[in-house]
Amino acid sequence: MRLNDISDNAGARRSRRRIGRGIGSGMGKTSSRGQKGAKSRSGSSIKGFEGGQMPLHMRLPKRGFNKPFRAHYAEVTLVRLQRALDAGRLDASQPVDAEALVKAGVFKKSRDGVRLLATGSLNTKVDLVVTGATAAAVKAVEAVGGTVTIVAKAKTESKDGEEASS
Repeated sequence: MRLNDISDNAGARRSRRRIGRGIGSGMGKTSSRGQKGAKSRSGSSIKGFEGGQMPLHMRLPKRGFNKPFRAHYAEVTLVRLQRALDAGRLDASQPVDAEALVKAGVFKKSRDGVRLLATGSLNTKVDLVVTGATAAAVKAVEAVGGTVTIVAKAKTESKDGEEASS
């Protein structure tokens, strides 16, 4: 066996059907689309069209609602907080707020506020100023001698220009 003897099994690869290449090809003239009508035209495929009857996706009831002014919090876990403290990016002697966390690179934007989550453990005493915190996270911070101060949510401006609390 040589390199020039290597080939696919017979019938393993099949060349694509070339349509619109003349009557002799068997796929010329109408290019196997039949005659006339929207389906014979290029670029027209009406998904969900049921011949003028109300389509199924429009007949079924819609569920759910997305609050337009809901709060989007930047979430910080105890593990990420401890890593930033260990790396020296955060100063434990100063109160740690959203601005300090952004400067330390814990997250890029504080969004509508910071929410503290109790994933992992903390072993450094630190004073936190956050928008929200889970009960377990507060307990974990207070166990090492730190404090958690919860401040009001940040105000966001709606599209109409009026302020809305998030």
